[in-house]
Amino acid sequence: MTDLGKIDRDVFREVIYPSLGATRDDVTLGPQHGVDFGVIEVGDRAIAIATDPISLLPELGLERAGRLALEIVLADVAVSGIAPTHLAISLTLPPDWSDEDLAAVWGGLADHAERLGVSIVTGHTARYPGVDSSWVGGATVLGVGDPEDVVRPDGASAGDDLVMTTGPAAELTGLFATLFPEQLGLDAETVATAQERVDDIAAVADARAAFEAGGVTAMHDATEGGVAGGLTEMARGAGVRFEIEGDRVPSAPGVEAVCDAVELDPWTVTSAGTLLITVESGSGEAVAEAVRRNGTPAAVVGSVTDGEGVVVDGEAIEPPDGDPAWEVFDRFS
Repeated sequence: MTDLGKIDRDVFREVIYPSLGATRDDVTLGPQHGVDFGVIEVGDRAIAIATDPISLLPELGLERAGRLALEIVLADVAVSGIAPTHLAISLTLPPDWSDEDLAAVWGGLADHAERLGVSIVTGHTARYPGVDSSWVGGATVLGVGDPEDVVRPDGASAGDDLVMTTGPAAELTGLFATLFPEQLGLDAETVATAQERVDDIAAVADARAAFEAGGVTAMHDATEGGVAGGLTEMARGAGVRFEIEGDRVPSAPGVEAVCDAVELDPWTVTSAGTLLITVESGSGEAVAEAVRRNGTPAAVVGSVTDGEGVVVDGEAIEPPDGDPAWEVFDRFS
């Protein structure tokens, strides 16, 4: 069976990257594997742009599902250093979704957009036969700002501090505990604690707090492939080495229990909402403190040095081939 999740680096390089349509001078950052956004410049404005699928999980509660879906989409622009400002969204819903269902999802989505200063400017909403999963459309996000504010994902330099927010696998933990509570084989209290992890996903506000604290040189949202994948992409792109002290890494309640129950390494699985941030030397603690004021755990977990790869407590780590969480989703569904 073809691997689930995002295509790998080789397929991207062989199929996608060689065929990108017209070459335009206003595209200052185009598609790269592992990079969350692109940038175009129009006049004296930079427009950070990202596109993602929309997943709505009714088990989360429809309003909450709408908020979560939007948060994950907006995060890909937020890590650019420019705040997301505009949204185009397409919802292709299953035929059995009622108008009331749509109203609940839309309410959660639109309220979250308003809180974050994002205007929904266009879209497409419909029900279609053959739609029978949670993957119900897609969205494109724009962030309009100053070109000087763009934070490139390959911007880390030797000497930078390395900050991590939230910790590995909070997203996966919250989703598994909500979608498959009985299949985990855990006690009710542990499952209830793990379900709370869905509300830890607040990358947009955290990215803004980090950027505004100053000194940020690169940011990445640790989605598919998790923390190990995200750190590797950042280090590889910048041509540097990340050295991490494992006991400094945040870990949310319930993560270890759920990941042990499904036999997954929390560092390798989808962790939306977890930000990996490099910061000019000496400024890491100020950035971490700014994020903590949002109520999100954050810590300086290491530093950037000359070399290559990612090292945790003296041992090199490798990114997963794909995201192993997809196999568990497939097995439990």
